Amino acid sequence: MAKISNNHNNNAVVWVDIPVVDLLRAADFYNSVLDREVDITEFDEFTFATIEHSNGSGGCLYPDSDHVPSESGPLVYFGVEGRLEEAVTECVKMGGEIVQDTHQIGNFGMRAVIKDSEGNKIALHSTTGS
Repeated sequence: MAKISNNHNNNAVVWVDIPVVDLLRAADFYNSVLDREVDITEFDEFTFATIEHSNGSGGCLYPDSDHVPSESGPLVYFGVEGRLEEAVTECVKMGGEIVQDTHQIGNFGMRAVIKDSEGNKIALHSTTGS
């Protein structure tokens, strides 16, 4: 089973569960777009994929008929520091869709809002240019 770090460094968001329809497709999408290893894990007849960040925050992709991918609800930001344009390009290449192209968000850096391969709306964020 994947180890979930307790080192959350006072992050406001420490973990996020992202519903998916096709776990392998979603794992490939997030691996490519975020440029992070996505680990497929089986636990008590339940299979999911974990995405963890070095600061302890992270999340998992999970297929579950009670939760479906959505464009509405909270907008989760994923850090792609210094490679925002590359991440947006990978999004399209991996079957995602651009909802809002890369744009400045005041003093907070830049973001692009996308739909992942499963239909979830997420944001890609970088404090520096692309």
